[in-house]
Amino acid sequence: MTLLLEMREITKEFPGVKALDRVNLSVRKGEIHAICGENGAGKSTLMKVLSGVYPAGSYDGEIHYDGALAQFRTLRDSEDRGIVIIHQELALVPQLSIAENIFLGNERQTGGVIQWQETFRRTEELLAKVGLRDAPGTLVDSIGVGKQQLVEIAKALSKDVKLLILDEPTAALQENDSRKLLDLMLELKAQGVTCIIISHKLNEVRYVADTVTVIRDGMAVSRLDAAQGLEEDQIVRDMVGRDMSQRYPDRPRHAGETVLEVADWNVWHPEHAERQVIHDISFNVRAGEVVGIAGLMGSGRTELAMSIFGQSWGRGISGEVRLHGQPVDVSKVDRAIKSGLAYVTEDRKTLGLILDETIRFNTTLAHLDGVSARGVLNEAEETEVAERYRRALATRTPSVMQEVGNLSGGNQQKVVLAKWLFTSPEVLILDEPTRGIDVGAKYEIYSIINDLSAQGKAVVMISSEMPELLGMCDRIYVMNEGAFVGELSAAEASQERIMSLIVSE
Repeated sequence: MTLLLEMREITKEFPGVKALDRVNLSVRKGEIHAICGENGAGKSTLMKVLSGVYPAGSYDGEIHYDGALAQFRTLRDSEDRGIVIIHQELALVPQLSIAENIFLGNERQTGGVIQWQETFRRTEELLAKVGLRDAPGTLVDSIGVGKQQLVEIAKALSKDVKLLILDEPTAALQENDSRKLLDLMLELKAQGVTCIIISHKLNEVRYVADTVTVIRDGMAVSRLDAAQGLEEDQIVRDMVGRDMSQRYPDRPRHAGETVLEVADWNVWHPEHAERQVIHDISFNVRAGEVVGIAGLMGSGRTELAMSIFGQSWGRGISGEVRLHGQPVDVSKVDRAIKSGLAYVTEDRKTLGLILDETIRFNTTLAHLDGVSARGVLNEAEETEVAERYRRALATRTPSVMQEVGNLSGGNQQKVVLAKWLFTSPEVLILDEPTRGIDVGAKYEIYSIINDLSAQGKAVVMISSEMPELLGMCDRIYVMNEGAFVGELSAAEASQERIMSLIVSE
């Protein structure tokens, strides 16, 4: 098969850091090529070099594309050659329509006047290619994340794409939407489109990839071919540089007294007053217990968590929250925190952290009283607290004065956990605690969760990854359409039983 892309001896340095060290990557025409590696390994940096985000001259090495030396100085340069990258954070404008988003910056126009009939006709053709039936005039903020991914791919196809790069395309998707997207990649491959996929989900890599390149610490350490078989254990070993016979650390399971009880919880939509989102939910969590909440996207898991934590989502909320048998006031976020609740959001970049602030700033943000006196912040004490949690959680950073936006996803998640651990909570609600982080960092987060349960904390874990729930939880509540439809012990739970509870309702 003819090579479409060769990246030869690519080296990229930032002040004090060698992000890429003589990386070689070769991609054949018409294949799906996966790039795997831990957070911070250099995967996204390599793709930014390829796409011109880091322009020619800012790195060492050569790029040969479609038989010629390529020196891309802007993103437009690479797009003009048919290279399109779809980032993990989607680049869509929510208030614009699907058609407007697809042709934004590439408008169908004559003499400066947009030709709407042509725009909508072409949009319908592109949506048909990606299997999306929504009307071209539909606003993007009214469709789900899975459909938004398809809009991004339709946008790429509008640019006559030859090489499509997808960075963690299924990170925010449920299993059904993920499979649809992967099947679309296989269809695009059959149409002659070459794809590069960056993913931490190794089962998905094995499903679509013809070839896998593993990057570790800025170096390409292995190249694996699907024709010879892609073994997850081999990919993991190459990614982390060590054998990981267990994905989930062992934990003694002995639950204590009931810590959290939620009774008859009902929540209505904040904007559509007639729409009830949470229906009569009751559950409990005991000391030292990790309780999972499983469900498909849109089942109401995040809405439930946020409504309990200071009623930060929803309206018309009713029901009771009890800690150690006593009713507590969770009507405001500060009251929920003082009562002993903490909530680790699924969206750490937007809701969990202030990215352009330091680790120190973020670590103490939820409990400033703990590092201040009479309203005056004690910076020395704040530094000591941040440093203590940096050591305890093994956050990889040269200093707590590092901006969190410069950390890998796994280390950002540790800073979010540190922020809430500093509030000394009795109950931690973890919403997608390992979303978008690699298998090695996941293991570290799991170990932290186990340590918290060993300290007697009550942990609620929401996850879209069923193997994660099965590997970590003592009990699992199954949620569908805003209600709990079943409860399973660890011994009873399986992916099949969870799905059967969901679809039987």
